[in-house]
Amino acid sequence: MSHPVPIRRALISVSDKTGLIDFARKLDARGIEILSTGGSARTLREAGLTVIDVADVTGFPEMMDGRVKTLHPVVHGGLLALRDNAEHQAAMEAHGIGPIDLLVVNLYPFEETVAKGASHDDCIENIDIGGPAMIRAAAKNHGFVTVIVDVQDYDALLAELDANDDRTTLAFRQRQAQIAYARTAAYDAAVSTWLAGAIGAETPRRRAFAGTLAQPLRYGENPHQSAAFYVTGDNRPGVATAKQWQGKELSYNNINDTDAAFELVAEFDPVEGPACAIIKHANPCGVARGETALEAYKRAFDCDRTSAFGGIVALNQVLDGPTAEEIARIFTEVVIAPDADEDAKRVFAAKKNLRLLTTGGLPDPRAPGLSFRQVAGGFLVQGRDNGHVSLSDLKVVSDRQPDDAELRDMLFAWTVAKHVKSNAIVYAKDRATVGIGAGQMSRVDSTRIGRRKSEDMAEALGLGQPLTIGAVVASDAFFPFADGIEALAEAGARAVIQPGGSMRDDEVIAAANRLGLAMVFTGQRHFRH
Repeated sequence: MSHPVPIRRALISVSDKTGLIDFARKLDARGIEILSTGGSARTLREAGLTVIDVADVTGFPEMMDGRVKTLHPVVHGGLLALRDNAEHQAAMEAHGIGPIDLLVVNLYPFEETVAKGASHDDCIENIDIGGPAMIRAAAKNHGFVTVIVDVQDYDALLAELDANDDRTTLAFRQRQAQIAYARTAAYDAAVSTWLAGAIGAETPRRRAFAGTLAQPLRYGENPHQSAAFYVTGDNRPGVATAKQWQGKELSYNNINDTDAAFELVAEFDPVEGPACAIIKHANPCGVARGETALEAYKRAFDCDRTSAFGGIVALNQVLDGPTAEEIARIFTEVVIAPDADEDAKRVFAAKKNLRLLTTGGLPDPRAPGLSFRQVAGGFLVQGRDNGHVSLSDLKVVSDRQPDDAELRDMLFAWTVAKHVKSNAIVYAKDRATVGIGAGQMSRVDSTRIGRRKSEDMAEALGLGQPLTIGAVVASDAFFPFADGIEALAEAGARAVIQPGGSMRDDEVIAAANRLGLAMVFTGQRHFRH
């Protein structure tokens, strides 16, 4: 049916009652009869509205703690009947089934129940059955039935009714049907994902992901690509949960890079002091700790001032005024931190193109989770890289033992290397990066790039020698040949942390011993593609 369809009878059954009373009053004012269930009926009746209980229509009371109330032919017949089909019409008359023209349902809060850490039994009880069944029925029959599953669509429906003499157009019903099926798909995805975790199924036969539109984006990585930002409802602090205090909307690249920056800086426990990470194109161009946030930022900035221009800055502690003033000295796209004081906000208020985000906390770098990537014809799913090594995990394989300062810096560099695109090489000294080589096909090339960046910065800072001299080096994966170790020694490095595990480990260790380098193995790799 392509022409507008009048709405005379509605069924309302919602868990989220935001705006419900005002919405229902506007339906009532149009002469629309309202059927309802349980708490929704009670809420509407207490507001003075005339409501017919679904139980009175079906002839069956709600039973089994509300598990059974709308699963009845009178309800589903009213939703599914084709109004222009004579047989359907005859069946409705024979069985006393009245048409339902509008279904307003939002589902039991399953996702919210899981997010707050409820018990297994509570999660099970918050799996909605009748709601999705009605939604799917109404959406299937969108030639005649309008379905609303989101509170934010109440006003859109009312505007549609105003524009069409209390009728809805096919285009509107089609749009709402698509929204409805997406909602039930997302709901089922949430349930199946939770169940997979509950039973320890790491590779379930079918895997579903879903998200809710947070914002359309002007374009993707490039202007010819369309894009949008969807959120999963996960309460992990980050760009998806952050409050934006100022600046224009985030772009696709902003969101991607800001996530990379905040996940990196969260590796550094704020209890142990401030840390700062500066990201450009999803790779760190400087990471450092300091006695203050200002010091941490300056030290991170001094790793690669050129690349830091137009980058993303992430802090693991509250952003203060002095740090904000220093950041504002160059063009910065986004600053993200757990919080920002009023002085910092005032400083950035003069920078209309800078976005300031606060998250209220840091993501747990060791928490489990999933990441996925699309490939032609499918997608790859893996656990989040929550790998971590401590001092006790390190195996010294060189003749020379690293000293305490070198061990501290090696663990720092190793943490940063986890967030650098492979092949990754990170030079560090005094808990600050001094040269980073990222994303090269050859590990030796990454080694040389990191050295060259350090040489360039030494010249810019007026230093007598590059900071790679006396530094430690982290490699995200093993050195397959001794040439990488020789290149590090040429750069002036004194110690190396790497996973080990190459067939030529003995050759690599021998090179380290010949060159006087201390070397430790972690037994853990951090490829990042």
